[in-house]
Amino acid sequence: MSTASHQPVTNHVVAPSPPGPIAEEEQIKALTDTLVLAYGLRPADITRIPEGTATDNFAVVDQTGRQYFAKVYRDREHLDLERASVELSEYCANGGVATARATRTREHELLATRGRRPMSLWSYVPHTETGEGTLTGARWAAVGTALGRLHSRLAAHPTAALTLVPGPAACDVAAARNNFERLVLGFQKKPTLGEFETWALQAARERQALLGDVERILSSLPQLTVQVLHGDLAGPNILLKDDEVAAFVDFRPPATGYLAWEIARLGCDPGSVLANRVEGWLTGYIDLALAYRDANPKASADDLLSSLRVGCAAVLCSTFPFSAPVKRPHIVDAALESYARARHEADLMLLGRLPVLEEALGDALR
Repeated sequence: MSTASHQPVTNHVVAPSPPGPIAEEEQIKALTDTLVLAYGLRPADITRIPEGTATDNFAVVDQTGRQYFAKVYRDREHLDLERASVELSEYCANGGVATARATRTREHELLATRGRRPMSLWSYVPHTETGEGTLTGARWAAVGTALGRLHSRLAAHPTAALTLVPGPAACDVAAARNNFERLVLGFQKKPTLGEFETWALQAARERQALLGDVERILSSLPQLTVQVLHGDLAGPNILLKDDEVAAFVDFRPPATGYLAWEIARLGCDPGSVLANRVEGWLTGYIDLALAYRDANPKASADDLLSSLRVGCAAVLCSTFPFSAPVKRPHIVDAALESYARARHEADLMLLGRLPVLEEALGDALR
C-alpha cells in the first residue's frame, strides 16, 4: 500500500455565493421535476440551503409535511464517486452507525440521474447543529462513542483490510516544504496584498519555519493503524442534537487513512479548542478518547496516544486555508477568514503544549 493513498487531508467546507433569483428559480424547477418523476414525491416547499462546495443543497417538504434534504450535483463527471460515497454512508447505517439515510428512487437507485440535474435525497435530521465550535460538556464523550462505533464498522469494510504502517509516513514534510515555498512565491507575485492576504502570508511563513519541528514530532511515532475512514470527518460533518450525535454526514468514497488523524481532526476542531480554552478542551478530548476506546476496543492504544501528534503535524503541513487567496480567491469570505485565524491560533497552541497534552492523555488512557 502506498503512503500516498492514505495521507491526511484537511479541507474546510466553504459556502459558495448564492445564485441569482433566476438561476435559483430554474434550479428549484429542475429539482421539482426530478422529485416527482424519480421519487414520486410532490414537494410543497423547497428552500435552498447555502452550503456545499460541489453541490447545491435544498430543504424539501412534501405535501404530507415530511422533510428531506436534497443534494443536487453540479455535473455528471464524478457520479460514480458520489454513488460510492452514498454507499459508504449506507454501509455504516446498516451497521448501526448514526447517519442520515438516503431515499432511493422508484427504481431503487441511490442517485437520481435521469433528470436535468443528478441528485440524491436524504432523510432530514431536524433540530441539530454541527460540531464546528460546539463540542463541550457531555458532547465530548458522545462524539467519542459515536466515532468509535463508526471506525469499528469501517474496519470491516471490504475495500481494504486494516493494516499497520509506519507512523512517520503520516505526513509528507518534503512535499509540504515545496507547497509552502510555492505559496509564498504566489503571494509575492501579487501586486498588492489586502489585510487578510498579508496575514495569510505571515501565517504561511510561520508554518514554513515550523516544518523542522513537524519532522521531529513525527520521527518517534510507532506503527499506526490505516483503514477505511469517513474521509472528511470535520466539525461541519457531524450533527448534534442536544448532547447526542444525531448523524455523520457527507462521507467520501471508501479510501484508507490514518485512524489517529481522523480522531484528531474531529477532536481538535479549532472552534471547540478555542471556545473551551486549553484546559477545558483537554478534559473534553480525554473524555472523547476514553469513550472511543470503550466503543472500539479493538483499536490500538498507540492510535489514541498518537492522535494529538499526528493531528498537529498534519494540520501544520497543510497550506489550506492560507492558500485560498492565491489558489481559490473566489471562496475567500468572512467565514473562511475567521476559520483560518482560529485554526492557526489553535494549531500553534497545541504544538507549543504538545508534550504536556500527550502526557495527560497517556495518563488517562493507562
